[in-house]
Amino acid sequence: MKLIRKTPLKNNLAFQADVKSAVGAHPHYNHVAPVPNAADFGITPDCGFLPSELPLQVLPDPYYAKWESILANLHALILSKRLRLMVDHLPTLSTSNLRTEAEWRRAYVVLVFILHGYVWGGDRPEERIPPQLTVPLFEVCERLELPPVATYAGVCLWNYRPILSDEPADTLDNLACLQTFTGSLDEQWFYLTSVAMEARGAPSIPLMLRAITAARTEDSLVVTECLQRLAETIDEITTLLQRMYDNCDPYVFYNRIRPYLAGSKNMGDAGLPLGLLYDDGHRPEYRQYGGGSNAQSSLIQFFDIVLGVEHRPTGTTRSNQEQPSPGDGIKSRNSFIHEMRTYMPGPHRRFLEQVDSVANIRSFVQARQGDSALCIAYDACLAMLRVLRDKHITMVSRYIILQSRAGQPSQPASSRPTATNLATATPADKKKLRGTGGTALIPFLKQARDETGEPAIDSWARRLLRSGPTDKTFASLSKVGEQPDGQFKVVGLCGTWTADETEGGICHW
Repeated sequence: MKLIRKTPLKNNLAFQADVKSAVGAHPHYNHVAPVPNAADFGITPDCGFLPSELPLQVLPDPYYAKWESILANLHALILSKRLRLMVDHLPTLSTSNLRTEAEWRRAYVVLVFILHGYVWGGDRPEERIPPQLTVPLFEVCERLELPPVATYAGVCLWNYRPILSDEPADTLDNLACLQTFTGSLDEQWFYLTSVAMEARGAPSIPLMLRAITAARTEDSLVVTECLQRLAETIDEITTLLQRMYDNCDPYVFYNRIRPYLAGSKNMGDAGLPLGLLYDDGHRPEYRQYGGGSNAQSSLIQFFDIVLGVEHRPTGTTRSNQEQPSPGDGIKSRNSFIHEMRTYMPGPHRRFLEQVDSVANIRSFVQARQGDSALCIAYDACLAMLRVLRDKHITMVSRYIILQSRAGQPSQPASSRPTATNLATATPADKKKLRGTGGTALIPFLKQARDETGEPAIDSWARRLLRSGPTDKTFASLSKVGEQPDGQFKVVGLCGTWTADETEGGICHW
């Protein structure tokens, strides 16, 4: 797959040679960990965290024809409610015929789409996963270092193709999905918007590795140039995010698509109080996993890491991070964002860990506050990243909060939905509307946004990025706005209501 960049970067081998030469020239840095080589983790300047070879559209070995046949008819089988019967009559296929990495990835996509259709494709969720799915899925997930659930990698990174093979697959104009649950344009667009964002952000990975190296050699000019380009890239990604509105209808998303993306963690209200019972034929075991989420995007976490943005457990501040709330027991020091790394492919997770160990941009800029160009470029990156998160919160308001409220007015029993899933379930605690990842997300989204501005260098920029949203700085909808106190107000013909900050979200950065 070939992606287009505005400014060409050095090829990977030459870049690594420059890194080694530059660091070696400064004895002070000889003892520090080397800047990671992205290629060692399957990450390229053209594709980023997308695979360097296009995802397979079908497993080539006829041995897996039964899997592919079910997937090819997934929409019809869900609609006719025959999917569970078809899966129950499958033989338990071995994974020994999977050869290449692309085949293992395709097998994962096939199995998790069948899995989620099996669980959520009826009037009630199916709790037990039969050995026909459990056994091969466990083996595939062990190979790819992923949990046995649909993740961002399965529904986005490994689930697309170019419409025209002779054109680059880096824009929404030339992208199509390989698989959906509903067959709708809305579902394709939901996934493909993320694919386009990943493609647009790919060149920023070697760019910021170069910046880390330049900071080690005290090259402020190079660091400044890299930060300027990163700010432009994040702005372009934000523009792509807003194209979600073009072809993904909020009602269709909330009621038709979102239920299939749900995991099994904290899904008692949706019909899975214990999670899923994975039956391997020997020792069935209940497990709970979050569903697919944009918090599992390695690209967005990469931006946080290289800029030195730190995220805390939801509800904590820098002053109380080490003090768990009464009744919480031992509170994890890691935030929900760190937990989401366990849902990333193993190589991507390890890459982020290595970048985290060498990230130095924040401290480099803080030590040079007299360099106005450098500080402005750094603060611009933080501002662009905060805008991205502002836009996402607004999108959550339209796609989740408004849609959930639309279904709340009392209805006669005969008109209430008979199916139980993430869209139709009524939480016992109405303040706990949950996202597909299984957690109440608006507090997380708002805190993550506010934390983005904390490292700002300039005092004015720091005040601006920490302050509440205003009409000029916050993305707003005509009938949805966030108030200075952090509440969402929705204005309608019958007055107003305020969405509590514990509402859930579509997905989470």
